[in-house]
Amino acid sequence: MSMTTIPPSDPLSWKQADIDVHVATRDGEFAGFVEFDGSVHLVRDQRGAELGSFETLDDARLALEDAQQPERRAFPFPLTLPRALRRRPRRVRA
Repeated sequence: MSMTTIPPSDPLSWKQADIDVHVATRDGEFAGFVEFDGSVHLVRDQRGAELGSFETLDDARLALEDAQQPERRAFPFPLTLPRALRRRPRRVRA
């Protein structure tokens, strides 16, 4: 099975599949769904992993949209070098 990666810049499209189920697609590809179990809205992503439960449908939809955004990683190294490495090496005089 191949997974299609869709850029998150495309907005999610929502359709109500049943009385208590709302399905999200992005560019025609399944992106996840929200299910109301009678007390809370349960959110699942495109792989079926549970993302959480929310009081309102709007909060649940926002959670799925936020989960689709790529994570920004911090640099694994500092942007400036330590002081010892910033000094120019001295020349040895003979």
